[in-house]
Amino acid sequence: MLILQLAIILIASKLAGSLSVRLGQPSVLGKLLIGIILGPSVLGLVNETATLAQLSQIGVILLMFIAGLETDIDDFKKSGKAASFVGFGGIIFPLVGGYLVGGLYGLTTFESWFLGLLLSATSVSISVQALKELNQLQSREGTAIMGAAVIDDVVVIIALAFLMSFAGGDVNLTTVILKKVVFFAAAILVGWKAVPWFLEKFGGLKVTETVISSALIICFVFAYFAEYTGVAAIIGAYIAGVAISVTKFKEEVFEKVETISYSLFVPVFFTSIGISAEFSGIGDNITLIVVLTVLAILTKLAGAAFGARLSGFGWNSSMGIGSAMVSRGEVALIIASIGLESKLLTQDLFATLVVVILITTIVTPPMMKVFFSRGQKSAEPVHLN
Repeated sequence: MLILQLAIILIASKLAGSLSVRLGQPSVLGKLLIGIILGPSVLGLVNETATLAQLSQIGVILLMFIAGLETDIDDFKKSGKAASFVGFGGIIFPLVGGYLVGGLYGLTTFESWFLGLLLSATSVSISVQALKELNQLQSREGTAIMGAAVIDDVVVIIALAFLMSFAGGDVNLTTVILKKVVFFAAAILVGWKAVPWFLEKFGGLKVTETVISSALIICFVFAYFAEYTGVAAIIGAYIAGVAISVTKFKEEVFEKVETISYSLFVPVFFTSIGISAEFSGIGDNITLIVVLTVLAILTKLAGAAFGARLSGFGWNSSMGIGSAMVSRGEVALIIASIGLESKLLTQDLFATLVVVILITTIVTPPMMKVFFSRGQKSAEPVHLN
């Protein structure tokens, strides 16, 4: 059954992506929407399974790994100010907005702060594909977005640990922070010293495709230890890609990883987001869904765009950057699951937030298309599959 489902996903995602491009939108929008159509909410041709979820996770890890490979480390260093402004702007606005709306809907203080933190999360995995299609991934804007995503992930997770420690959760804040410091310190050191050595030695083995295998080993190890220390796996994969991007193996790894990723794993990732959508019973909470969706989109868009403007970007670029930060994706879903387990979210509110997260993910690519197309200079073209 899995084999048939994969065949359905691949043909449907490619056709839907092509149609989306013909209609003037990024292909990722079509892939997201076709997932909803294929899933149990509409046709029921494909159901969410543990195996499909694991293939999807590999897809998002490889997508962020490719983004790291395409990152110019010199430009990344220069984007520190912009990334910080965008990252913190995109946290503060949704955090405050979520807290205020939570209070209006009768949530407790801790529940309201938790809602604000959940809305502060960002997942740029969807935005990465849209940036690639808009030829913006290697631009100043793209670099600022990637840097801001790293900052957002770390700050939100640490703030979540801080909140959970006061809310009675079994969380040691010092341990949480220490694990993240250790991860980033180790990742930088290993990426600088060990990654080139490993590629050279392992890539020299007398068997086929050793370079690409060694690159994937590095990617998956970085992703695993990122997740193990409480940092999102996609951040670890991105750092692994950046580490390899400064070696002589960059072009070979990029070409082969892109082929592997876009032929199977990335289409599964995009489509599975829609497949996992559950719309039953949302009619009773439609008002709350609308309120939280508008809040989620506007606060992240305004906060990140304001931060970009303060760091020197023009208004079109700032709004483009802000729109790229709107998607909450898998990061917010993980936080929502934590809230449900710790009783900071009710089952109804959890289901509502899942829908909100899905909507923010779907609206991100067309928003980016609008803002980045407003007379902005295109970056150097990138090869797409």
